[in-house]
Amino acid sequence: MTFTTENFTQEVLNSDKPVMVDFYADWCGPCKMLSPVVESLEPAYEGRVKIGKINVDDNPEIAEKYGVMSIPTLIFFKGGEAVDQTVGVIPQSEITRRLDSLQN
Repeated sequence: MTFTTENFTQEVLNSDKPVMVDFYADWCGPCKMLSPVVESLEPAYEGRVKIGKINVDDNPEIAEKYGVMSIPTLIFFKGGEAVDQTVGVIPQSEITRRLDSLQN
């Protein structure tokens, strides 16, 4: 799923499920490395955690609101609040651990 300034409140902040947002840019090499990992997790968490991405170049106000200074950044939301965050390329196992902790 792609998040934008227009749908962020509805899809992320008002979501009845936890949400993981991948903050990225098309020109970012590390983002390109992390993107397939994030996308591969979507089917496994379907119906339990919403997973999507937001382009920081196209939606700078969202990145600024959450203090995203480096990309890729993953921010984990629960109940409309940012509850966890990672910066840089991290292993799939670490992302999975954080996603699993959102469901508790």
